[in-house]
Amino acid sequence: RRAAYTHLSFSCSQVKTYSFLFYNYHISENMPTTDSKENLGRLKSFKNKGKDTDEMRRRRTDVTVELRKARKDEQMLKRRNISLESETTPLTDCGNKQVELTIPAIVEKIFSSDVETQILGVQSARRLLSKARNPPLDEIIKSGVVPKLVEFLQRSDIQQLQFDAAWALTNIASGNSEQTRTVVQSGAVPMFITLLMSPHSNVRDQAVWALGNIAGDGSECRDYTVRCGIIQPLLSCIQPDISVDHLRNVTWAISNLCRNKNPPPAMETIDQLLPILSQLLCHNDKEVVSDACWALSYVTDGSVDRIQAVINSSVVPRLVQLLSAGDMNWVSPSLRALGNIVTGNDEQTQLVLDCGALQHFEPLLRHVRANIQKESAWTISNITAGQQNQIQCVIDANLVSPLVDILMKGEFKAQKEAVWAITNLTAGGTVQQILYVLEMGVLKPLCDLLVINDTKTVLVILDAIGNILNAANQIGQLEQVCVMIEECEGLDKIEALQQHRNTDVYQLALGIIDKYFSDENDEDVSLAPTTTSGQFQFAPSSQSTPQVSGGFNF
Repeated sequence: RRAAYTHLSFSCSQVKTYSFLFYNYHISENMPTTDSKENLGRLKSFKNKGKDTDEMRRRRTDVTVELRKARKDEQMLKRRNISLESETTPLTDCGNKQVELTIPAIVEKIFSSDVETQILGVQSARRLLSKARNPPLDEIIKSGVVPKLVEFLQRSDIQQLQFDAAWALTNIASGNSEQTRTVVQSGAVPMFITLLMSPHSNVRDQAVWALGNIAGDGSECRDYTVRCGIIQPLLSCIQPDISVDHLRNVTWAISNLCRNKNPPPAMETIDQLLPILSQLLCHNDKEVVSDACWALSYVTDGSVDRIQAVINSSVVPRLVQLLSAGDMNWVSPSLRALGNIVTGNDEQTQLVLDCGALQHFEPLLRHVRANIQKESAWTISNITAGQQNQIQCVIDANLVSPLVDILMKGEFKAQKEAVWAITNLTAGGTVQQILYVLEMGVLKPLCDLLVINDTKTVLVILDAIGNILNAANQIGQLEQVCVMIEECEGLDKIEALQQHRNTDVYQLALGIIDKYFSDENDEDVSLAPTTTSGQFQFAPSSQSTPQVSGGFNF
């Protein structure tokens, strides 16, 4: 079947695009023009059956939230500094095996007046907190040592005490929100920001790590670090001689400053971070590029002005390039960022298309990972919700065939996004574009999905079927398409939906049956099409219309 799709001779790019459109499956007697003054009406008429752009945006945001939750482990909000048993560095165990102290013994040593005893207590605490499994965060917090550890951050005269205290606090801040707030409420944030300018690289790195954990806890903690003045000292850490490990931590901390949406970061913060992110996106280290990419995906997951700020930073060509990098650490966040950008206005979507993004999408839609298929289809669905020339770009990039394949055999979450992509196309495309999709075999998998237990998706599928029937009716070929629906058992499924428990599904199914399958709508026999080699041949009309070799003849 896929081979048959590939060798179809009909190409929508060869057909002149008419200015007339149609409103889902309801015929409009007054065809709208393509004048710019019609744009607002067109958006309301063709983006998913009367939904305006705000409603579409909410729908896209809901999908983004779902996608983000599904990928929550791909970039960790917080990181814990885990110490290995074999670890031997001048600032840790110095190669000597340490006896693990009890928490009461640790507390006693930390509150000692002797510096060496304090160091021993702090090192024992941070070793406990660095355990790979079940570190005793709550026990350490309840012991009351956190304020003392914060106090030790000021001991620049005793580097090892300062470093180990920073490490211990970093790991406490890597815990849940309550544990993180314990560190914040003890006054650690201003001190950690001061340590970003420490002459000791390991202390600076630990401070970055701690602040990244705090900023990643949520909007409140993120904004608090910004108010405390984190941005410029953090950006100042990026020097020509910075180590790769330190740069990775700085980039990750920057990404957490871009993260979370309720509320999102202030635009002033974003404006300060975007120039460095555009540079980090071109770094040669995989982790640096990945975290920079994730940061951009967080910024673009917002309003049109935030999307425009990212576009103005000139990162879109690089994001497009990363789609074909092969490494999922790059592909996933770049796909997310570009997917967010095309949820913006038509001009922002067009910029992504002008950078050649669609040429990368066929392998993504056929990717072995269902999440990649899903996000790719989601991205295409927002492009097909745009202008007709943007829909044509999707067709010219040969992306309808992989969308049909997802409808036939993809995982359900990917199928839902493919359904939206096809429905948006049928809602806003020209007659030629809609019939091209029909010729690519979309009707049967759409009808097959009518039996799923997902009311919203069933409604979207019914919209698509109604739009296709309306397109056929526009050119007098309704009967042929009705026969196709019957042959793929679609009519039986639509009739069954008249018994659906959801009123909207029932009414939409009933409307399709009454409008297109009742005896009152029998066509004149002279208008019935014949087929030649599996393709439609239409009876001549009184008006001259362009024709192409193969496929539909208008």
